Amino acid sequence: MESSTSGSGSMLDIPRFDDRVALVTGGSRGIGRAISLGFAMQGATVATGYSSNQDAAETFRGELSEHGSEASIHQGNIGSAEDCRRVIEEVIEQHGRLDILVNNAGITIDKTALKLTDEDWYKVLAVNLSGAFFMSQAALRHMGDRGTGRIVNISSVIGSTGNIGQANYAASKSGLFGLTYTLAKEAAFMLKRADKLGDPIGLTVNTVTPGFIATEMLDAVPEKVLERIKDSIPLGRLGEPEEVARVVRFIASDNAGYITGQVWGVNGGLDM
Repeated sequence: MESSTSGSGSMLDIPRFDDRVALVTGGSRGIGRAISLGFAMQGATVATGYSSNQDAAETFRGELSEHGSEASIHQGNIGSAEDCRRVIEEVIEQHGRLDILVNNAGITIDKTALKLTDEDWYKVLAVNLSGAFFMSQAALRHMGDRGTGRIVNISSVIGSTGNIGQANYAASKSGLFGLTYTLAKEAAFMLKRADKLGDPIGLTVNTVTPGFIATEMLDAVPEKVLERIKDSIPLGRLGEPEEVARVVRFIASDNAGYITGQVWGVNGGLDM
């Protein structure tokens, strides 16, 4: 696996991802879109996962291709274990390998705990937590055989702080922390057992926890509410999708080979 960084390989180099294949679930909108575009602009082949809007996904594939990416799109229901496995197989079959998996897809069904239905609870957990597990499980088999890879889970500051009306969402995003810690240990154990542990690139699993990010998810929030949110953030503003994407790119680069099982907050200090 060639170096994915330019120059001398120092921590300050801009990561390059030439000859790398990155799969981003929920990769055509919001934070996922910024992550996908960032990888494409730095030379990666980007596979974008989406749930239902094929026209939008096709349009986005064209946008990725403008940056030179051999882009592909993959429809699936992240809440389905079978779909998760199928998408991983599709990407590997189409591109020959999978170097980076970003588990970004997520949904919300916001109600206070006493009003949540069984379906409200199970659906959010299935997509946000179980989906990340099944995608990672399938990817780890391939990455373990090769001895290198990156898995990055996109959690949320709400997983650390909780939030009224989001018991299901908070539980699912908090669950990604435990999943990350365990998969990171198992990935290292897998490499040790296969006598592949000495590779400086390695096989790592980490999590990023965005705070309130300026995406279409906040479009419906009244301006007065947004102002209160901004007032609660020490840095006094919403984050930008690219600010999350930059952190994801670093974690996914060769320079981050000694970082695993970590949670990276990108939230303006909201959880301090």
